[in-house]
Amino acid sequence: MEEIEISSWVTLDAIKKKAEVVETVGNLQTGHSMSVFCQIEDDLLELVYSDSAANYLRRYEAKDELEEAIEQRKEEDGEAPFEEEHEFEEDYEEEEEEEGEYEVEEDSDNY
Repeated sequence: MEEIEISSWVTLDAIKKKAEVVETVGNLQTGHSMSVFCQIEDDLLELVYSDSAANYLRRYEAKDELEEAIEQRKEEDGEAPFEEEHEFEEDYEEEEEEEGEYEVEEDSDNY
């Protein structure tokens, strides 16, 4: 991966206009950065827009390296896919079975 600092969003926007956008991660309205992953011919690029730090242009050598970077940015931004845990479902089923073992007496007449 190669990385250079870009001082202006206008420069990043000009590159983005000529590129085929693959994926966008993050949002400058709700967060402090946004990564736009794109491709221009054989160049795989990440345009990093930031309102609190430097802007960057990153160039990746291979498609798998780009895909790994996309997943990493999603994790950093909280967009990573939720991996379902089945333990909770098992615990919930056990809890329901235990609740069925107890009988509730109707004492509403006594109160």
